[in-house]
Amino acid sequence: MNFKLWSLVFAFAFLAFAVSGCNKTLQRTYTHTPVDTISVNNLKPQATQIIQEALADDNPLIKVNAIEVVATTKQIRLMPKVQRLLKDKFVPVRFAAALAVGDLQYSLAKSEVAPLLQDENENVKIAAAYAMSKLGSPDSFQLLRKAIASNDQTVRANAALLLGKSGDKSVLKFLYWTLQREDSDDRVRLQTAEAIAMLSDERIFPKLWAMLISTYADDRIMGVKAMGALATIQARNALITMLDDDILEVRLAAAEQLGMLKDTIGEPEVLDVFTKNLTAGLDKNALERVNVRTALAIGRIGTPQLTNFLPQLLKNQSKSVHIAAAKAVFQCIEQTR
Repeated sequence: MNFKLWSLVFAFAFLAFAVSGCNKTLQRTYTHTPVDTISVNNLKPQATQIIQEALADDNPLIKVNAIEVVATTKQIRLMPKVQRLLKDKFVPVRFAAALAVGDLQYSLAKSEVAPLLQDENENVKIAAAYAMSKLGSPDSFQLLRKAIASNDQTVRANAALLLGKSGDKSVLKFLYWTLQREDSDDRVRLQTAEAIAMLSDERIFPKLWAMLISTYADDRIMGVKAMGALATIQARNALITMLDDDILEVRLAAAEQLGMLKDTIGEPEVLDVFTKNLTAGLDKNALERVNVRTALAIGRIGTPQLTNFLPQLLKNQSKSVHIAAAKAVFQCIEQTR
């Protein structure tokens, strides 16, 4: 799931590349090992229960992550629970709930989203504006366009995200303006670059490549995610190069994005987590991050060799890992239809 996305909300506190023959496919070879596979459909009740419990959790970050799963995997039957969270006392939860209503165009919540246009927090206001525009109120979109010029860096970054999700290419001029502003901080620039990629503008590729060669792993992960959003052959080839990154989390993120592009070439990188004991020596937080990334990659790749590991991830002690594994279950089920 897009756990990186929510770091922007919680902040109140996400060079040209020349591939030789960029229109050709880069190749990596690997072999499948036959396995006795589980039926991922049998895991759905457990995954559903995990998300239901997470939506009622006391920790706002857990609720945010659960809301994101509902939205991205289109679990409409759980939207009434998300709808109730539009009145949650925590800003990030209201933001996430409004975003989910917009993403799923859940019209049953329109009357409860509308009042959030007057919310005391600007981030919630723009999430409500996004939702209302998706629910047939195009005038609300103007609020998003204005928010991209906010002096508040978090608002600016979230506005960029929402403009990217809008699918409206007319906003590209605002996004490029934001990207070039000297007073935009790093998180705004990174999120804006991804938003431009979400709108399939190939001119952003050099900026995304610069993110991939950053010395900071977090920047590289953001670059990987943005390349997945761009989804061109050139972007795919760039993602393949990231399967050789020195940092395990970066390799797993690349495998996830390639899986999203219907390419299972990153499967060996995920299998290595289980077969080569790559997590030995990691502290609790690092281990949790790796397990989350692993589950997310399994959800996108969805091969039997990988889905066999979902039961143990669903039983992991970390709630974040539970949620990521539940998301993977929903995604794998969808792939089998």
